[in-house]
Amino acid sequence: MAITKFQKRVYALVKKVPKGKVTTYSAIAKKLKSSPRAVGQALKVNPFAPKVPCHRVINSDGSIGGFRGKTKGKAVQGKIRLLRKEGVKIKNNKILLKNFELKS
Repeated sequence: MAITKFQKRVYALVKKVPKGKVTTYSAIAKKLKSSPRAVGQALKVNPFAPKVPCHRVINSDGSIGGFRGKTKGKAVQGKIRLLRKEGVKIKNNKILLKNFELKS
């Protein structure tokens, strides 16, 4: 699979999000002068997980968002498990604000 320049830029930013912190699709998009949807599409096909921790990217309203191209079910539950394992606090399927990194 060929990786585009845009995907490389997305992965480089996501790689900077430390364990126990999250960022948003929107924050990444703003830094890249792109759209949150384009960021999500790049992360959906991330071949470098977990080195590029796409599970640390969530929706701007603090909700979990998608994972591995899915927006519910086992994939999203897996994202929640990974985040909790890293110490991210989640309540009612939303991330608590103290966990944010790379704010827009």
